[in-house]
Amino acid sequence: MALDAGFLAAIAAEFKETAMGARVEKVYQPERDTVVLQMRTFAGGKRLLINAGSANPRVGFTSIPMENPQNPPQFCVLLRKHLSGAKLTDVRQPAFERVLILEWETRDEMGFLCKRLLIAEIMGKYSNLIFTDESEKILAVLRPVDFTTSTKRQVLPGMRYEMPPPQEKANPLTCTREAFSAFFVEGGDRPADKWLTGTFLGLSATVAREIVYRATGRSDAMLYDGTEQAFFDAFDAVMDMIKGERFAPSMFFNENGKPVEYAFLPLTHYGEVRTFESPSALLDEWFGTRDREARVKQRAADVLHIVNNAHARVLHKLELQRGELARCEEGETYRKAGDLIVANCYRLERGMTKVSLTDYEDLRPDGSFGQVEIELDPRLTPTANAQRFYKKYNKSKNARVELTRQIELGERELIYLESVLTALQTAETPTDLAEIREELARSGYASRGKMVPNGQKKGGAPAYAEYRTSGGYRVLCGKNNLQNEYITHKVASKTDYWFHAKNMPGSHVVMLLEGKGEPDANDFTEAASIAALYSAAQGAPMTEVDYTTVRQLKKAPGGALGFVIYHTNWSAIVSPDKDKINALRVK
Repeated sequence: MALDAGFLAAIAAEFKETAMGARVEKVYQPERDTVVLQMRTFAGGKRLLINAGSANPRVGFTSIPMENPQNPPQFCVLLRKHLSGAKLTDVRQPAFERVLILEWETRDEMGFLCKRLLIAEIMGKYSNLIFTDESEKILAVLRPVDFTTSTKRQVLPGMRYEMPPPQEKANPLTCTREAFSAFFVEGGDRPADKWLTGTFLGLSATVAREIVYRATGRSDAMLYDGTEQAFFDAFDAVMDMIKGERFAPSMFFNENGKPVEYAFLPLTHYGEVRTFESPSALLDEWFGTRDREARVKQRAADVLHIVNNAHARVLHKLELQRGELARCEEGETYRKAGDLIVANCYRLERGMTKVSLTDYEDLRPDGSFGQVEIELDPRLTPTANAQRFYKKYNKSKNARVELTRQIELGERELIYLESVLTALQTAETPTDLAEIREELARSGYASRGKMVPNGQKKGGAPAYAEYRTSGGYRVLCGKNNLQNEYITHKVASKTDYWFHAKNMPGSHVVMLLEGKGEPDANDFTEAASIAALYSAAQGAPMTEVDYTTVRQLKKAPGGALGFVIYHTNWSAIVSPDKDKINALRVK
């Protein structure tokens, strides 16, 4: 669902409560459409994220780590120039639009106090971020809009900022009882939620269904299913909540634990929902996974193409090889035919095309023996025909051995490619993707010049994730095979504990003892939960995790990067809680 004006009002209220007077310490632009302001508030450091992309636009504080690019874009450079050290003095949402204006007090080039405006327009594919002076003259815009893009409104540096063109809808915050009655009469026989979203500004379909449910007891009711008074009372109660800034951000999850809908108020028509302490925390939960998947899809499109093609190629090859292996079972038929021809050679002559011979190994219940019909080559002698069948038998026997070996290699390659796909799903930063590219270049799936920019590998140690258990033990988690190899064979000592999801692609997780003694059961459970979260079983309610000491691990002979074998281990079945695991992460 889209972030509506009501939820944006909740964000504005959160900013007023926690960030007024906060100063900007740093400005980042980790993505093309995303700006992050590192701020120092009275409650401590906070990161304000503004995403003006078409896929997941939003505004709010975030705790999701993002990697800052080495070369900042021009828009980021200009914001750093004007907003470094700036103080947030006002937050406003004009006319209940999906527009948030952040007003800053800063100093100009001459050192005089001045105001600057950062305007976030959160409107789906038309989202934008505009930076202006106090007279609303545009100084910079994230996504310029000229006449070729829109004939209704242009957004370019040097122009005066104008609000987006007004919609032919009423402002719900200023709607009177009389106006609501007039709109209701004109509604006709329509679904009530469609009438609400078509009549009033800034209401999402989810909030409209909630209002309808409160008025009629059904979220899919028609206008005639409820009275005008009931609809107005439910509508007015929601508007009073917005005016009084009494927000209760909530989210509904399906039976698989996946988020389905969210809003700035309790969604009673869904029954049991989860409430959040702030709208920003809810947005982190809703958009965190989506943003990571979108970044992976965008930045790793070429990697996904190569890995998916290789995966399909190996699957097709294995299918053909298994078919050939099944046909090799006919080898015993060839051997028997050769034996029968040799045993009955005195009865056969050159020129025969077919012969029926008694199979003395096939004793029937009535005491008789079965007959075997054998096709012969009339150009060959009986002995030569026997040799022909023996050659077929030897060929099938050798093919069985080679095909078994090739199928084993293919299955190992398939497991490796699935581990790369899992690593792409858990990749969080551009560095993670760069390491996967480096890994594929090492494995020979593409040339280094194609996979690694400028044909160079990333310098330094792999950027693994680090956690700290409740008992104070450091836990390292590799998010790709390069990181897995590094933390298992370079960082961990022989007495440390190693964790991995059982019989599936996933991360290597190492709990470092560092002379602290044996961890307790809770530490083991937390480390195993991290391994389950960073595996192909992510999202499953229960996952079995193997764990052992690092000294029990051996590199698989001829195995791919990060692959190990072990014969002595324990197992634990865990139900990973993503929020609890994220709380353990070392920022």
